[in-house]
Amino acid sequence: MAGVYCGQNFPAMLTGDKSLKKRPMSRITVPLTRMGANIRAVAGEYPPLRIKPGEIKSINYNSPIASAQVKSSVMLAGLYATGATTVTEPYKSRDHTERMFKYFGIPVEVVKNTIKVEGGRNWPGKHITVPGDFSSAAFFITAALLFKDNRLVIKNVNLNPTRTGFINIVKRMNGNIKILNKKDSCNEPVGDILIKGSNLKAATIDKSEIPSVIDEVPLIALLASRADGKTIIDGVSELRKKETDRLHAIATQLQKLGQSVEEQSDSLIITGLRGPIKGGKVTSFKDHRIAMMLSVAGLIARGKVIIDDVNCVNTSFPEFYDILKEVTENE
Repeated sequence: MAGVYCGQNFPAMLTGDKSLKKRPMSRITVPLTRMGANIRAVAGEYPPLRIKPGEIKSINYNSPIASAQVKSSVMLAGLYATGATTVTEPYKSRDHTERMFKYFGIPVEVVKNTIKVEGGRNWPGKHITVPGDFSSAAFFITAALLFKDNRLVIKNVNLNPTRTGFINIVKRMNGNIKILNKKDSCNEPVGDILIKGSNLKAATIDKSEIPSVIDEVPLIALLASRADGKTIIDGVSELRKKETDRLHAIATQLQKLGQSVEEQSDSLIITGLRGPIKGGKVTSFKDHRIAMMLSVAGLIARGKVIIDDVNCVNTSFPEFYDILKEVTENE
């Protein structure tokens, strides 16, 4: 949205809840400023963002990180510039924006990890159908995998390949997961996911895979704690810049539940099946994904798992606990 507002002829301020205000914004304000945007973070590099009208120009931007948010902000601002704007990433990140541009008929060229968009024109609107969010579905995929003799079907889920690296990793970990009824909707692949309870084995996750599973790393760590062998998740220092230091949160809270998790500067090492998940008091650090991961862990714990703050779940998935209760009661 910052990229969109930078191209308008009126001032704007973008703010958010407490979790969003903890996210550093220099990653977007730096390239947008290079494009001529009049944008600054009110609190150092953190939101709110104050935006005033500016004359946007096209740039060639080499992003130091693979981030769909950074890429999209530059692409959207580029629509208000004359000429071509390019963004190059070290690895391919989620490509929903590129797909949306193509669906709307906006010229966009993708060559490996470089995206090129043409600005300076107006484009007609179209009807959009939004499928189920894969990152939200991943919590129920994880729950289903952890219960033996279990079967779950999640319908109408977005299966964009830049989002479904989690499925590839689950399959490497011997997870029983299949895609059914695949189709295309508004230039996005959509389908149903069938999951069965599985005997999991350890895997190594390379840093090149992380952009496609950045939201699912807490769940991979939980699955790894129930997998036979040592799992290494590499290249995850980006998680330290989320709502909380998510890397530290994953390690410390799974340790409280009796799991063998070693936190390093840019990786997690999990030795699975060192003991059952046990009950205990844990904290979400007011991070919605940590709260939901710990809730899934609580389903198979020997004893009660008490999470100190779950209101943060409303950030992304306010229906989570209602659906979780419905799914578990039907098993």
